[in-house]
Amino acid sequence: MSGPSARPGPDDLRRTFEAVPARTADAEGPFAESWWGRAWVEALESLSMDEGRLARGRTYADGGHVAAITVTPGRVIAYVHGSRPRPYRAELRLRTFPASDWDSLLDAVAARPGHLSALLDKEMPHSLVDTAGEAGIRLLPAAGDLDPDCSCPDRGLPCKHVAALCYQTARLLDSDPFVLLLMRGRGERELLDELGRRNAEHSARERPATPAMPSVAAGEALAERFLPPLPAPLPVPPHPGEPPSYPELPGARDPLGLDHLATDAAARAHALLSTGHDPLAGADVWQDAVRIAASRPTAGLTATTRALYRELAFATGRGTTDLARAVAAWRQGGAEGLDTLESPWDPPAGPFDRARPALVAAGFPRFQPWRNRITDTAGTLQLRFGRDHRWYGYESEPGEDDWWPRAAPDADPVAALTALRR
Repeated sequence: MSGPSARPGPDDLRRTFEAVPARTADAEGPFAESWWGRAWVEALESLSMDEGRLARGRTYADGGHVAAITVTPGRVIAYVHGSRPRPYRAELRLRTFPASDWDSLLDAVAARPGHLSALLDKEMPHSLVDTAGEAGIRLLPAAGDLDPDCSCPDRGLPCKHVAALCYQTARLLDSDPFVLLLMRGRGERELLDELGRRNAEHSARERPATPAMPSVAAGEALAERFLPPLPAPLPVPPHPGEPPSYPELPGARDPLGLDHLATDAAARAHALLSTGHDPLAGADVWQDAVRIAASRPTAGLTATTRALYRELAFATGRGTTDLARAVAAWRQGGAEGLDTLESPWDPPAGPFDRARPALVAAGFPRFQPWRNRITDTAGTLQLRFGRDHRWYGYESEPGEDDWWPRAAPDADPVAALTALRR
Protein backbone atom coordinates (compact mmCIF):
# COMPACT_ATOMS: atom_id res chain seq x y z
CA MET A 1 0.00 0.00 0.00
CA SER A 2 1.46 3.37 -0.93
CA GLY A 3 1.25 5.83 1.93
CA PRO A 4 0.97 9.63 2.06
CA SER A 5 4.12 11.57 1.33
CA ALA A 6 5.90 13.85 3.78
CA ARG A 7 9.23 15.48 4.25
CA PRO A 8 11.07 16.25 7.51
CA GLY A 9 10.93 19.89 8.54
CA PRO A 10 14.12 21.98 8.79
CA ASP A 11 14.83 20.73 12.32
CA ASP A 12 14.08 17.04 11.47
CA LEU A 13 11.66 16.88 14.42
CA ARG A 14 8.43 17.89 12.67
CA ARG A 15 6.82 16.04 9.78
CA THR A 16 3.50 16.94 8.18
CA PHE A 17 1.65 14.40 6.02
CA GLU A 18 -0.96 15.54 3.53
CA ALA A 19 -4.53 14.36 4.14
CA VAL A 20 -5.31 10.86 2.84
CA PRO A 21 -8.21 10.88 0.33
CA ALA A 22 -11.39 9.02 1.15
CA ARG A 23 -11.38 5.35 0.23
CA THR A 24 -13.82 4.23 -2.45
CA ALA A 25 -16.98 2.46 -1.39
CA ASP A 26 -15.70 -0.90 -2.66
CA ALA A 27 -12.29 -0.58 -0.92
CA GLU A 28 -11.48 -3.46 1.41
CA GLY A 29 -8.65 -4.51 3.68
CA PRO A 30 -7.35 -3.55 7.12
CA PHE A 31 -6.22 -0.11 8.19
CA ALA A 32 -2.69 -1.43 8.66
CA GLU A 33 -0.94 -3.97 6.45
CA SER A 34 2.35 -4.20 8.34
CA TRP A 35 2.64 -6.06 11.61
CA TRP A 36 3.94 -2.94 13.38
CA GLY A 37 1.02 -0.88 12.02
CA ARG A 38 -1.40 -3.49 13.36
CA ALA A 39 0.34 -3.31 16.76
CA TRP A 40 -0.43 0.43 16.77
CA VAL A 41 -4.12 -0.23 16.02
CA GLU A 42 -4.27 -2.85 18.79
CA ALA A 43 -2.87 -0.30 21.26
CA LEU A 44 -5.64 2.13 20.23
CA GLU A 45 -8.40 -0.45 20.51
CA SER A 46 -7.17 -1.50 23.97
CA LEU A 47 -8.01 2.04 25.18
CA SER A 48 -11.74 1.68 24.52
CA MET A 49 -14.53 -0.62 25.53
CA ASP A 50 -16.89 1.24 23.16
CA GLU A 51 -16.96 -0.50 19.79
CA GLY A 52 -19.39 2.12 18.53
CA ARG A 53 -16.86 4.97 18.86
CA LEU A 54 -14.15 2.87 17.22
CA ALA A 55 -16.49 1.99 14.34
CA ARG A 56 -17.34 5.66 13.81
CA GLY A 57 -13.63 6.49 13.92
CA ARG A 58 -12.95 3.91 11.21
CA THR A 59 -15.77 5.39 9.13
CA TYR A 60 -14.33 8.92 9.56
CA ALA A 61 -10.86 7.71 8.55
CA ASP A 62 -12.26 5.89 5.49
CA GLY A 63 -14.32 8.93 4.55
CA GLY A 64 -11.34 11.30 4.37
CA HIS A 65 -12.35 13.32 7.46
CA VAL A 66 -8.78 13.51 8.80
CA ALA A 67 -6.86 16.57 7.56
CA ALA A 68 -3.06 16.83 7.34
CA ILE A 69 -1.30 14.97 10.17
CA THR A 70 1.66 16.54 12.00
CA VAL A 71 4.07 14.27 13.90
CA THR A 72 6.53 15.62 16.49
CA PRO A 73 8.34 13.92 19.40
CA GLY A 74 5.72 12.46 21.73
CA ARG A 75 2.62 13.50 19.81
CA VAL A 76 0.48 13.20 16.66
CA ILE A 77 -1.93 16.05 15.85
CA ALA A 78 -4.56 16.60 13.13
CA TYR A 79 -7.83 18.41 12.59
CA VAL A 80 -10.72 15.98 12.10
CA HIS A 81 -13.94 17.09 10.40
CA GLY A 82 -17.00 16.02 12.36
CA SER A 83 -20.67 16.98 12.22
CA ARG A 84 -19.98 20.70 12.85
CA PRO A 85 -18.59 23.17 10.28
CA ARG A 86 -15.30 23.69 12.13
CA PRO A 87 -13.03 20.67 12.59
CA TYR A 88 -11.89 19.34 15.98
CA ARG A 89 -8.26 19.24 17.07
CA ALA A 90 -7.39 15.60 17.83
CA GLU A 91 -4.13 14.58 19.49
CA LEU A 92 -2.37 11.36 20.53
CA ARG A 93 0.57 11.39 22.94
CA LEU A 94 3.20 8.67 23.34
CA ARG A 95 6.09 8.57 25.84
CA THR A 96 9.47 9.60 24.38
CA PHE A 97 12.66 7.72 25.27
CA PRO A 98 15.29 9.29 27.56
CA ALA A 99 18.85 9.67 26.25
CA SER A 100 20.01 6.53 28.08
CA ASP A 101 17.41 4.38 26.28
CA TRP A 102 18.39 5.84 22.90
CA ASP A 103 22.05 5.14 23.61
CA SER A 104 21.32 1.49 24.42
CA LEU A 105 19.02 1.06 21.43
CA LEU A 106 21.39 2.67 18.90
CA ASP A 107 24.33 0.61 20.14
CA ALA A 108 22.30 -2.59 19.78
CA VAL A 109 21.05 -1.68 16.28
CA ALA A 110 24.49 -0.53 15.03
CA ALA A 111 25.99 -3.87 16.02
CA ARG A 112 23.65 -5.62 13.56
CA PRO A 113 23.93 -4.06 10.04
CA GLY A 114 20.76 -5.85 8.92
CA HIS A 115 18.69 -3.60 11.18
CA LEU A 116 20.00 -0.44 9.48
CA SER A 117 19.39 -1.93 6.02
CA ALA A 118 15.81 -2.80 6.97
CA LEU A 119 15.10 0.73 8.22
CA LEU A 120 16.49 2.20 4.99
CA ASP A 121 14.01 -0.07 3.14
CA LYS A 122 11.21 1.34 5.36
CA GLU A 123 10.81 -1.97 7.17
CA MET A 124 10.75 -2.75 10.89
CA PRO A 125 11.83 -6.39 11.31
CA HIS A 126 10.74 -8.41 14.34
CA SER A 127 14.43 -8.85 15.15
CA LEU A 128 14.87 -5.08 15.61
CA VAL A 129 12.00 -4.96 18.10
CA ASP A 130 13.46 -8.04 19.83
CA THR A 131 16.87 -6.30 20.00
CA ALA A 132 15.21 -3.27 21.62
CA GLY A 133 13.47 -5.58 24.10
CA GLU A 134 16.79 -7.18 25.01
CA ALA A 135 18.03 -3.66 25.82
CA GLY A 136 14.98 -3.14 28.07
CA ILE A 137 13.21 -0.79 25.63
CA ARG A 138 9.61 -1.25 24.43
CA LEU A 139 9.60 0.25 20.96
CA LEU A 140 5.98 -0.42 19.95
CA PRO A 141 3.11 0.89 22.09
CA ALA A 142 1.23 -1.54 24.30
CA ALA A 143 -2.13 -1.32 26.03
CA GLY A 144 -2.44 1.97 27.90
CA ASP A 145 0.58 3.65 26.26
CA LEU A 146 -1.43 6.04 24.06
CA ASP A 147 -2.84 9.20 25.70
CA PRO A 148 -5.67 10.75 23.60
CA ASP A 149 -7.05 14.29 23.67
CA CYS A 150 -9.64 16.13 21.53
CA SER A 151 -11.35 19.52 21.48
CA CYS A 152 -14.78 17.91 21.00
CA PRO A 153 -17.21 17.64 23.96
CA ASP A 154 -17.13 13.81 23.91
CA ARG A 155 -15.13 12.57 26.92
CA GLY A 156 -14.78 9.03 25.56
CA LEU A 157 -11.29 7.50 25.59
CA PRO A 158 -10.84 7.72 22.74
CA CYS A 159 -13.56 9.74 21.00
CA LYS A 160 -14.33 9.00 17.35
CA HIS A 161 -12.12 11.89 16.15
CA VAL A 162 -9.03 10.58 17.97
CA ALA A 163 -9.87 7.06 16.80
CA ALA A 164 -9.97 8.31 13.18
CA LEU A 165 -6.58 10.01 13.67
CA CYS A 166 -5.12 6.82 15.14
CA TYR A 167 -6.35 4.64 12.28
CA GLN A 168 -4.82 7.04 9.74
CA THR A 169 -1.56 7.10 11.73
CA ALA A 170 -1.38 3.32 11.33
CA ARG A 171 -1.26 3.90 7.56
CA LEU A 172 1.65 6.32 8.03
CA LEU A 173 3.51 3.70 10.03
CA ASP A 174 2.88 1.16 7.27
CA SER A 175 4.81 3.27 4.78
CA ASP A 176 7.52 4.63 7.08
CA PRO A 177 8.57 3.18 10.49
CA PHE A 178 10.65 6.33 11.10
CA VAL A 179 7.31 7.98 12.02
CA LEU A 180 7.19 5.80 15.16
CA LEU A 181 10.83 6.57 15.96
CA LEU A 182 10.06 10.30 15.64
CA MET A 183 7.17 9.90 18.08
CA ARG A 184 9.65 8.26 20.44
CA GLY A 185 11.86 11.37 20.24
CA ARG A 186 14.41 11.20 17.38
CA GLY A 187 14.20 12.41 13.75
CA GLU A 188 15.16 10.33 10.73
CA ARG A 189 18.25 12.33 9.72
CA GLU A 190 19.65 12.33 13.24
CA LEU A 191 19.06 8.59 13.62
CA LEU A 192 20.65 7.66 10.29
CA ASP A 193 23.68 9.88 10.95
CA GLU A 194 24.16 8.42 14.42
CA LEU A 195 23.60 4.82 13.27
CA GLY A 196 26.04 5.33 10.41
CA ARG A 197 28.69 6.68 12.78
CA ARG A 198 28.24 3.89 15.31
CA ASN A 199 28.16 1.24 12.60
CA ALA A 200 31.44 2.59 11.17
CA GLU A 201 33.03 2.55 14.64
CA HIS A 202 31.83 -1.00 15.18
CA SER A 203 33.27 -2.10 11.80
CA ALA A 204 36.58 -0.33 12.47
CA ARG A 205 37.01 -2.19 15.75
CA GLU A 206 36.65 -5.49 13.86
CA ARG A 207 39.06 -4.62 11.00
CA PRO A 208 42.83 -5.12 11.28
CA ALA A 209 44.86 -1.94 11.65
CA THR A 210 46.16 -0.44 8.37
CA PRO A 211 49.64 1.10 7.93
CA ALA A 212 49.89 4.82 8.55
CA MET A 213 49.94 7.18 5.57
CA PRO A 214 53.41 8.51 4.59
CA SER A 215 54.19 11.87 6.13
CA VAL A 216 55.20 15.12 4.39
CA ALA A 217 57.90 17.39 5.73
CA ALA A 218 56.51 20.60 7.27
CA GLY A 219 58.87 22.76 5.18
CA GLU A 220 57.59 21.22 1.97
CA ALA A 221 53.96 21.50 3.02
CA LEU A 222 54.33 25.20 3.94
CA ALA A 223 56.50 26.24 0.99
CA GLU A 224 55.24 29.26 -0.96
CA ARG A 225 53.48 28.52 -4.21
CA PHE A 226 52.72 30.82 -7.12
CA LEU A 227 49.02 31.36 -7.76
CA PRO A 228 47.90 33.14 -10.93
CA PRO A 229 45.67 36.23 -10.50
CA LEU A 230 41.93 35.74 -10.57
CA PRO A 231 40.18 36.69 -13.83
CA ALA A 232 38.18 39.91 -13.96
CA PRO A 233 34.53 39.47 -12.94
CA LEU A 234 31.96 39.24 -15.70
CA PRO A 235 29.74 42.31 -16.24
CA VAL A 236 26.38 42.30 -14.44
CA PRO A 237 23.53 41.73 -16.94
CA PRO A 238 20.92 44.52 -17.15
CA HIS A 239 18.05 42.23 -16.08
CA PRO A 240 17.66 38.96 -14.16
CA GLY A 241 17.83 35.87 -16.33
CA GLU A 242 14.80 33.79 -17.27
CA PRO A 243 14.47 30.48 -15.41
CA PRO A 244 14.38 27.28 -17.48
CA SER A 245 11.10 25.63 -18.39
CA TYR A 246 10.24 22.84 -15.99
CA PRO A 247 8.44 19.88 -17.60
CA GLU A 248 5.41 18.37 -15.93
CA LEU A 249 6.57 14.84 -15.09
CA PRO A 250 4.85 12.17 -12.94
CA GLY A 251 6.05 12.44 -9.34
CA ALA A 252 7.99 15.69 -9.98
CA ARG A 253 7.41 18.96 -8.11
CA ASP A 254 4.83 21.35 -9.55
CA PRO A 255 6.45 23.22 -12.51
CA LEU A 256 4.52 26.47 -11.91
CA GLY A 257 5.61 26.62 -8.28
CA LEU A 258 9.23 25.90 -9.26
CA ASP A 259 9.10 28.64 -11.88
CA HIS A 260 7.95 31.19 -9.30
CA LEU A 261 10.68 30.18 -6.83
CA ALA A 262 13.37 30.27 -9.53
CA THR A 263 12.23 33.70 -10.73
CA ASP A 264 12.38 35.08 -7.18
CA ALA A 265 15.86 33.60 -6.62
CA ALA A 266 17.11 35.10 -9.90
CA ALA A 267 15.81 38.56 -8.95
CA ARG A 268 17.55 38.41 -5.54
CA ALA A 269 20.81 37.22 -7.11
CA HIS A 270 20.71 40.05 -9.66
CA ALA A 271 20.14 42.63 -6.90
CA LEU A 272 23.06 41.20 -4.92
CA LEU A 273 25.37 41.36 -7.96
CA SER A 274 24.25 44.91 -8.79
CA THR A 275 24.36 46.45 -5.31
CA GLY A 276 26.36 44.04 -3.17
CA HIS A 277 23.46 43.95 -0.73
CA ASP A 278 20.58 41.52 -0.20
CA PRO A 279 17.81 43.16 1.87
CA LEU A 280 16.36 39.72 2.62
CA ALA A 281 19.61 38.16 3.86
CA GLY A 282 18.45 38.22 7.49
CA ALA A 283 15.20 36.31 6.83
CA ASP A 284 14.99 32.69 7.91
CA VAL A 285 13.49 29.93 5.73
CA TRP A 286 9.97 30.36 7.12
CA GLN A 287 9.95 34.17 6.76
CA ASP A 288 11.20 33.88 3.19
CA ALA A 289 8.54 31.29 2.34
CA VAL A 290 5.80 33.55 3.75
CA ARG A 291 7.18 36.53 1.79
CA ILE A 292 7.14 34.55 -1.46
CA ALA A 293 3.60 33.28 -0.87
CA ALA A 294 2.40 36.81 0.01
CA SER A 295 3.72 38.12 -3.32
CA ARG A 296 0.99 36.23 -5.18
CA PRO A 297 -2.22 38.07 -6.17
CA THR A 298 -4.78 38.53 -3.38
CA ALA A 299 -7.94 38.23 -5.50
CA GLY A 300 -8.24 34.48 -4.86
CA LEU A 301 -6.21 31.29 -4.78
CA THR A 302 -5.61 30.37 -8.40
CA ALA A 303 -4.33 26.93 -9.38
CA THR A 304 -0.80 28.37 -9.64
CA THR A 305 -1.02 29.98 -6.19
CA ARG A 306 -2.41 26.82 -4.59
CA ALA A 307 0.46 24.83 -6.10
CA LEU A 308 2.96 27.36 -4.76
CA TYR A 309 1.40 27.18 -1.27
CA ARG A 310 1.72 23.39 -1.32
CA GLU A 311 5.38 23.63 -2.37
CA LEU A 312 6.26 26.18 0.32
CA ALA A 313 4.37 24.34 3.08
CA PHE A 314 6.07 21.09 2.02
CA ALA A 315 9.54 22.71 2.06
CA THR A 316 9.11 24.27 5.52
CA GLY A 317 7.37 21.35 7.22
CA ARG A 318 4.27 23.45 7.92
CA GLY A 319 0.63 23.02 6.91
CA THR A 320 -1.04 25.09 4.21
CA THR A 321 -3.38 26.61 6.83
CA ASP A 322 -0.36 27.79 8.86
CA LEU A 323 1.07 29.32 5.71
CA ALA A 324 -2.21 31.05 4.78
CA ARG A 325 -2.45 32.59 8.28
CA ALA A 326 1.16 33.78 8.10
CA VAL A 327 0.56 35.28 4.63
CA ALA A 328 -2.40 37.24 6.03
CA ALA A 329 -0.11 38.60 8.77
CA TRP A 330 2.62 39.50 6.22
CA ARG A 331 0.12 41.36 4.04
CA GLN A 332 -1.14 43.09 7.18
CA GLY A 333 2.26 44.41 8.31
CA GLY A 334 5.21 42.73 6.57
CA ALA A 335 7.88 41.12 8.72
CA GLU A 336 6.59 43.05 11.78
CA GLY A 337 3.11 41.64 11.16
CA LEU A 338 4.46 38.08 11.01
CA ASP A 339 6.43 38.63 14.23
CA THR A 340 3.28 39.97 15.93
CA LEU A 341 1.38 36.84 14.85
CA GLU A 342 3.95 34.34 16.09
CA SER A 343 5.82 35.93 19.02
CA PRO A 344 3.97 37.04 22.16
CA TRP A 345 6.05 39.48 24.26
CA ASP A 346 5.77 41.70 27.33
CA PRO A 347 5.63 45.39 26.30
CA PRO A 348 6.91 48.09 28.69
CA ALA A 349 4.52 50.44 30.45
CA GLY A 350 3.19 53.22 28.25
CA PRO A 351 1.06 52.95 25.08
CA PHE A 352 -0.03 49.38 25.87
CA ASP A 353 -1.32 50.34 29.35
CA ARG A 354 -3.19 53.36 27.97
CA ALA A 355 -5.01 51.34 25.30
CA ARG A 356 -7.79 49.82 27.43
CA PRO A 357 -8.89 53.13 29.05
CA ALA A 358 -8.85 54.72 25.58
CA LEU A 359 -11.11 51.98 24.19
CA VAL A 360 -13.54 52.31 27.13
CA ALA A 361 -13.65 56.08 26.64
CA ALA A 362 -14.49 55.51 22.96
CA GLY A 363 -17.46 53.33 23.90
CA PHE A 364 -15.97 49.92 23.17
CA PRO A 365 -16.54 46.95 25.50
CA ARG A 366 -13.89 45.96 28.03
CA PHE A 367 -10.86 44.01 26.88
CA GLN A 368 -8.80 41.49 28.86
CA PRO A 369 -4.97 41.77 28.61
CA TRP A 370 -2.46 38.94 28.17
CA ARG A 371 1.15 39.86 27.42
CA ASN A 372 1.00 42.08 24.29
CA ARG A 373 -2.63 41.17 23.48
CA ILE A 374 -6.02 42.48 24.58
CA THR A 375 -9.16 40.45 23.80
CA ASP A 376 -12.83 41.31 24.09
CA THR A 377 -14.88 39.23 26.53
CA ALA A 378 -16.86 37.66 23.66
CA GLY A 379 -13.64 36.13 22.31
CA THR A 380 -14.16 37.45 18.77
CA LEU A 381 -11.98 40.60 18.57
CA GLN A 382 -8.34 41.04 19.59
CA LEU A 383 -5.66 43.71 19.28
CA ARG A 384 -1.97 42.79 19.40
CA PHE A 385 0.67 45.39 20.20
CA GLY A 386 3.65 44.98 17.84
CA ARG A 387 7.26 45.72 18.57
CA ASP A 388 6.89 48.56 16.05
CA HIS A 389 4.36 50.16 18.49
CA ARG A 390 1.41 49.60 16.15
CA TRP A 391 -1.84 47.78 16.97
CA TYR A 392 -2.75 44.78 14.81
CA GLY A 393 -6.38 43.63 14.59
CA TYR A 394 -7.41 39.95 14.79
CA GLU A 395 -10.76 38.13 14.58
CA SER A 396 -11.96 34.66 15.65
CA GLU A 397 -15.21 32.75 15.70
CA PRO A 398 -16.75 32.79 19.21
CA GLY A 399 -15.12 30.25 21.51
CA GLU A 400 -12.72 28.93 18.84
CA ASP A 401 -9.45 30.72 19.80
CA ASP A 402 -8.57 30.63 16.08
CA TRP A 403 -7.23 34.14 15.43
CA TRP A 404 -6.71 35.57 11.92
CA PRO A 405 -5.16 38.96 11.06
CA ARG A 406 -7.67 41.51 9.78
CA ALA A 407 -7.44 45.19 8.72
CA ALA A 408 -4.40 47.46 8.61
CA PRO A 409 -2.37 48.17 11.77
CA ASP A 410 -2.49 51.58 13.41
CA ALA A 411 -0.57 53.41 16.15
CA ASP A 412 -3.96 54.32 17.72
CA PRO A 413 -5.81 51.32 19.29
CA VAL A 414 -9.19 53.03 18.79
CA ALA A 415 -8.53 53.51 15.06
CA ALA A 416 -7.24 49.92 14.74
CA LEU A 417 -10.37 48.51 16.42
CA THR A 418 -12.67 50.77 14.37
CA ALA A 419 -11.08 49.46 11.16
CA LEU A 420 -11.44 45.89 12.44
CA ARG A 421 -15.18 46.26 13.07
CA ARG A 422 -16.02 47.70 9.65
